[in-house]
Amino acid sequence: MTKNLRDLLLAFKSGEISLEEVEKQIKFNYFEEIENKLKLDVNRHFRTGVPEVVYGRGKELDEIIKATIKLAEKNGIALATKIEDVEKLNEEIKKYDLKNYIIKINKKAKTLIIKNKNYSVKKIGKVGILTAGTSDIPIAEEAKDTLEVMGVEVITYYDVGIAGIHRLFPALKKMVEENVCCIIVVAGMEGALPSVVSSMVDIPVIGVPTSTSYGIKITPLLTMLHTCSPGIVVVNIDNGFGAGVFAGLIAKKVYEGNHDKNHRGGVNRNTE
Repeated sequence: MTKNLRDLLLAFKSGEISLEEVEKQIKFNYFEEIENKLKLDVNRHFRTGVPEVVYGRGKELDEIIKATIKLAEKNGIALATKIEDVEKLNEEIKKYDLKNYIIKINKKAKTLIIKNKNYSVKKIGKVGILTAGTSDIPIAEEAKDTLEVMGVEVITYYDVGIAGIHRLFPALKKMVEENVCCIIVVAGMEGALPSVVSSMVDIPVIGVPTSTSYGIKITPLLTMLHTCSPGIVVVNIDNGFGAGVFAGLIAKKVYEGNHDKNHRGGVNRNTE
C-alpha cells in the first residue's frame, strides 16, 4: 500500500526508504482510482489544508462507501456529503469490513464520516454555528461535520432567528465568551439573521442561505449578498460544506498564528 505524502517524506527523512522509492511512490500518490470510475485526490489535504470530500449526490451508495473508505485509509478520516439515500446507507455499509474504523452517519445532515480508530484529529480552534430555524439544521449539521473532520470544535445554537430575536442574545454571548474565530449563520426565508449577527459582534460571519422558504428560493441568498452590515461572506444556497471549509481555514490560520506567538514568547489569547 502506498503511503500518504507526509508519511512518505518522513520515511525518506528517517532513512527508511531510498530516493528511488520516494520517486516511485510519489507517482502513485497523485490520485487513487476506483473501478475506473472515481479518481480520488488523496493528497489534497497537504496542498490545501482540506481533504477531498466525497460529494454523494448522483452517486451510487457503493461508490460513496468505497471512495470514503479509500480516503480514510489514506488520510485517517474522510467525509461524504449530500447522500441521497442515507436511510439505506446504514444497511449497505455493514457489508464492508470496517472493524478498524469508527463510522458516523448523520441522517439529518445526510453525511458519512469514516475514521480510523488509531487516528487522532488535531484540534485547531473553535467555530460557532447558528441557525434561524429548525428547518435550517441539516445544512448547519453538514457544516459541523465538515469542521469535525478538519479538527475544529463547534459550538451550536439552533432556532434563534429574528422571529424571536431575544433567543439570539444568549447564543452570541456564549460564542464571544468562548472566543470563536468566526460564526456560521444558516438561514432561509428572507435570510436576515447573518446581517443581525454581524451588526452585534466583532467576529467574521459566514452566511449560508438555505432553500427553506414559502416563496422564491433565491431570496435569502440575495438578502445576504445585499446586506448593509459589513463583515459577512456568503456561500451558495445549502452549501454547509463550503461554509465549514471556509470557517475551518480561518480557524487553522488563527491557530497557527497563536502557535507562532507562543514560540516567539507572545500571548495566546485563548490562554489568557
